[in-house]
Amino acid sequence: MTEIAALLTGIVGPANVLTGTAIKEDFTHDEALGGTPTIPAALVFPETTDEVAAVLRVANEHRIPVTARGSGTGLSGAAIPRAEGILLAFDRMSAIIDIDTENHVAVVQPGVRLEQLDEVTRQHGLVYPVYPGEYSASLGGNVATNAGGMRAVRYGVTRHHVLGLEAVLPTGEVIRTGGKFVKATTGYDLTQLIIGSEGTLAIVTEVILKLYPRPAHRATVLAPFTTLEEVTAAVPRIVDSGIGPVILEYIDMLTMSATCSTYGLELGIPQEIKDTALAYLVVMMESSHADRLDEDVAALSEQLAQLGAVDVYVLPPNAATQLIEAREKAFWLAKANNADDIVDLVVPRAAIARFMSRVSQLAAEHQAWIAGCGHAGDGNVHLAVFQPDPEVRYRLMRALFAVGIELGGTISGEHGIGTEKKRYFLELEDPVKIDLMRRIKTAFDPTGILNPGKLFD
Repeated sequence: MTEIAALLTGIVGPANVLTGTAIKEDFTHDEALGGTPTIPAALVFPETTDEVAAVLRVANEHRIPVTARGSGTGLSGAAIPRAEGILLAFDRMSAIIDIDTENHVAVVQPGVRLEQLDEVTRQHGLVYPVYPGEYSASLGGNVATNAGGMRAVRYGVTRHHVLGLEAVLPTGEVIRTGGKFVKATTGYDLTQLIIGSEGTLAIVTEVILKLYPRPAHRATVLAPFTTLEEVTAAVPRIVDSGIGPVILEYIDMLTMSATCSTYGLELGIPQEIKDTALAYLVVMMESSHADRLDEDVAALSEQLAQLGAVDVYVLPPNAATQLIEAREKAFWLAKANNADDIVDLVVPRAAIARFMSRVSQLAAEHQAWIAGCGHAGDGNVHLAVFQPDPEVRYRLMRALFAVGIELGGTISGEHGIGTEKKRYFLELEDPVKIDLMRRIKTAFDPTGILNPGKLFD
């Protein structure tokens, strides 16, 4: 790699190419529980699209793998580099290029973090509504994994808010897709094809994002139920009510107890209620009008009582913020408690109760402990799996995914496949679709240099 390092240095400068022990440990992995940290042959920090294109031309000519990395918060192993490859880190490409208040769009580089964008849009009374649970996540990474989060029940996921991209093909050619417009029927939708492709088709260097007026008022309601079945049965009724919840989450008893204990949450729930509640529903609403929000909260509270809630609590703003932030840290809670794997499966929301019933059966059959929570409003189930035996855990995970698919769902709702779910993806997905995806990959990347080993072998 000495010759290659010299070529890369000529592109981005000597300070922006690191090798060997100069590469910090943080760049060798993402947050996947089962990922194996790997030191790349070279870590490169480009500053411009032209530099990215030049790096890819070198890599393509010499058949060197290239992995793109944002802030490394992914949970699928998609940002883990290859030992013989180049890791492209976008720390220097972190500019918010434009906040267009007339067209309600933001134009950002891939290294921009959600917290950075939120701070700037707040100043304009606007918001980018996708919050996948980690505010330090980068927009480039969000695009690569089609990140979702708790607000998907109202706003959808990343792909619903990306209007266009600038992307570099492995040949070094630069393309632009979409633009500052909301509809187009002009050939294949390359924007949507690249979103969620986990860096295997092209390297995104600029993103055009849809923005929305920022609501001024927010309220959060917490409702304990005696069974998860009651919670999941309540979800479609709440969605049908027309209140338009921003967040509609379920949290099981074990996860709620661990969350409150770990983060010191005081939610004002009497002990006798805690003793009877096996699951909780968290509903957050927002509005530009305080009186309208008050009416929605009152209507929701009455509806929840009718749907079987043991009680209904309108949380004070501080407690609500703490609960939502703690819920967004559910992965870190699972990791701190030594979870062996995590599930990010999605099913039709009406099927959550049937899926969770099978979860209990499969956990017992495989002598595992499974706890979790999920985006009840969109059917995205998050589970922490505790089963240290790799072979038993594989059989359990495969069975969980198979049940989800049988119920009309799929393996990942928002984390992606990467390396961590690749085996299940290849075994359980329709082989005709897998073959078509491989052909698409070859069309974009004929030499196979972009993030090899992710999604496919």
